[in-house]
Amino acid sequence: MDAKQLCLLINEEIPKEKLFSAEKRDIHPDCNTSWRISPEPFWISQEELDWFEELGPHLLIFYRACNLLYSQSVRGIQPTWVAEYLDIGKPENVIQYGRMNRFKSHIPSVIRPDILPTADDNHFITELDSIPGFIGGTGCLARMYTKLGYNIIGGKDGMVQGYAEMIKALAKKDDPSLAIVVSDESEDYRPEMVWLANALCETGFNAITLHPQEIIFTEEGLVAETDNGKIDIDVVYRFYELFDLPNIPKAELIFYSAKKRKVVMTPPPKAYLEEKMCLALFHHPSLQDFWKRQLGKKSYPFLQKVIPETWILDPRPLPPHAVIPNLDIEGVPVTDWRQYSSVTQRQRELVIKPSGFSDLSWGSRGVSIGHDLSTEEWEASIENGLANFEKTPYVLQKFHTSMRVRMQYYDFESQEMQEMPSRPLLRPYYFVVGDTVQLGGIQAAVCPADKKIIHGMVDSIIVPCAVRE
Repeated sequence: MDAKQLCLLINEEIPKEKLFSAEKRDIHPDCNTSWRISPEPFWISQEELDWFEELGPHLLIFYRACNLLYSQSVRGIQPTWVAEYLDIGKPENVIQYGRMNRFKSHIPSVIRPDILPTADDNHFITELDSIPGFIGGTGCLARMYTKLGYNIIGGKDGMVQGYAEMIKALAKKDDPSLAIVVSDESEDYRPEMVWLANALCETGFNAITLHPQEIIFTEEGLVAETDNGKIDIDVVYRFYELFDLPNIPKAELIFYSAKKRKVVMTPPPKAYLEEKMCLALFHHPSLQDFWKRQLGKKSYPFLQKVIPETWILDPRPLPPHAVIPNLDIEGVPVTDWRQYSSVTQRQRELVIKPSGFSDLSWGSRGVSIGHDLSTEEWEASIENGLANFEKTPYVLQKFHTSMRVRMQYYDFESQEMQEMPSRPLLRPYYFVVGDTVQLGGIQAAVCPADKKIIHGMVDSIIVPCAVRE
């Protein structure tokens, strides 16, 4: 088959997998995906794969260190301003959920960083997502491209198997019953999570995808109604955001069951672990002894190279003798964020984005790229970030440009193959299994080169990654 035939085959197979809602916007009527289809995966080298394999354990250690840092801050062992930062804008019930003894040592069981590979062979983590979408989508594409003869990273079922092993480890049993609970706010992801549950069932797993209101609460635990009758739920996979709790039916009953150890819930209700501020805290000078001690001689220098410098946009005035650490303009230390309002376009190669706990904190919503804006727009973005500190804190992060690549895709308008100058965003999916992590697969969102904000979009190519032999 030639490239065009491969793309059309993928387009034909996608609806059979029922990955998406029928209603789509801004897509050619003949296209069955919400992205551009490429005839081949995104190729990486064996050295890059080795790097991704090494990254997973470092991120597991980082999450555990973040969890400890917050806990010790609450208890006054570490600076109390750490917990104060991470709790900003959150209602008291969300803060208390995160501090429950039941979840004390729990961290997210799926770790998915967004990684920009640069032209000088570096990789930068722009954020960490502990409730990532497209687990099922990446698993489905891995199957499709494997069927086309490609040696996909993770193999045909790496995503499904990794997810299954994660759930078994959480339940501490080989045959747990899993409920993937998807909120209305996350409705766009429901079809792919249904696909994931079905793929798990094909392996003999007991899994179902539910709306929160479909959960049945009893004093003995949580129950789900399936085609084969009612099942007792061992594990709840929480596919809804904590900022959306007021709109989640039975959310309190799910938390109650988890608190009483009637069910295991992942990710744990720890909003502070879902904050981009954690990346800023990693670079804070006052916390370096903590990070060195907790991360160790391998993870600390590794993460120093890949986590870009990040700052919390705190509007509170500094004392006259103080400066914002590691932030300067042509060598002059910065003492007020507004000093950056009128810098040149070259000097503002920076990103402003919400830290978390907001519907603006995922996708590309709320993101401002400094050198892509006019001076007036950039100034307004800084003012917006400062003004929203008490409700939705923002972070400022150094901008790194992803390397340029060229990829083919099928254009439904011209009905011909096209080659697109592109920039990739790589998203590895790590599944925590006890004290280890498994790399289930790597998704590439390959976007037009003229786009500053790189994410999954209608005009991006979405493919699994493979090693070029």
